[in-house]
Amino acid sequence: MMHRRTLLRAGTAALAGPVALNALAGGTAHAVPLPVQGVDLSSVLKAEDLGAVWRYSDNTVGDPLRILQEGGANWVRLKVWVDSPDGYHGKQQVLTMAQRANALGMRLLIDFHYSDSWADPGQQRKPAAWAGLSGGALEQALYDHTFDVLDGLRGQGTAASMVQIGNEINGGMLWPDGSTDDWDALAGLLTAGARATADASPGTEIALHLAEGGDNGGTVWWFDNAVARGVPFDVIALSFYIYWHGTLDELQINMNDVAARYGKDVIVAETAYPFTLDDADGHPNIIADSSLLPDDFHPTVEGQAAWMGALSEVVASVPGGRGRGMFYWEPAWTATPGNGWDPADPSSGNAWENQALFDFTGRALPAARWR
Repeated sequence: MMHRRTLLRAGTAALAGPVALNALAGGTAHAVPLPVQGVDLSSVLKAEDLGAVWRYSDNTVGDPLRILQEGGANWVRLKVWVDSPDGYHGKQQVLTMAQRANALGMRLLIDFHYSDSWADPGQQRKPAAWAGLSGGALEQALYDHTFDVLDGLRGQGTAASMVQIGNEINGGMLWPDGSTDDWDALAGLLTAGARATADASPGTEIALHLAEGGDNGGTVWWFDNAVARGVPFDVIALSFYIYWHGTLDELQINMNDVAARYGKDVIVAETAYPFTLDDADGHPNIIADSSLLPDDFHPTVEGQAAWMGALSEVVASVPGGRGRGMFYWEPAWTATPGNGWDPADPSSGNAWENQALFDFTGRALPAARWR
């Protein structure tokens, strides 16, 4: 998700449509119920090691997983990097977090980046260990990595319920080999990941994840290519940040269309919204300018909660119950020294803390409650 955020697209702030306005007019403070009410908690273990503290709304200190679970979250999403510079986001951390989530009755989505750091539409770098691989050898490395993590999860009794084969792969992954400039090669890599999932963790659903959730033409072009090459998948996953990815009406149109067109459930795999434009650590926030935001949702605690209500209504409105749910991206990534955006630089700051579901004192915000 991360470095695409420097490629800001102004001009997507217009918010149209009755769904969003109904959420505000109805006075709802929380998201509507969905089968998948998810939170990406990839940064939590590192933050805990560095002394981060999270609190309930009454200021009582608590476990961030439990705080969010008691608020209604029922899925945890965790990213996997192959060889992260900071030693986090690998197999061992995923196994640890999976045990904690399982103890709370939460299901698991594993998000394979197939990189040593952030993978998104602007960067899909090969892991250093795979730099010299191509063709069948690269497919085998991807298969082995995927199998290893998922087999480890199943072996400890915390099998993943869903897996992403790649993260925001609009332009492909493992560049240059898996670029959409060579769809046959990309399809081979995606299929290798799907085979590894089926072999290591039977019953785990396979999601393919794109950014630009409001771009129907781009989504259809991408999935038409995947389907034409027989790439296996069960779920269409889309990122949707309203300050980059269009309007809620455009998201609704896209989700309705692709759910019907491909006969698949759809999830919003990433979303977020600021509760303030201030920052807590002196590092510039990714969203710090109100001109990037729609008029209907203010950068306030109330605006953040209203955003969750509006987006969840869009997902719930996909015909046939195909709108499975949504994930809030890194709601617990507060401004903790050493836990910044750059895994290779402990001095880097956090550009996201004003979009967390915890305020600058670590206290849970209203949007952390799904009910």
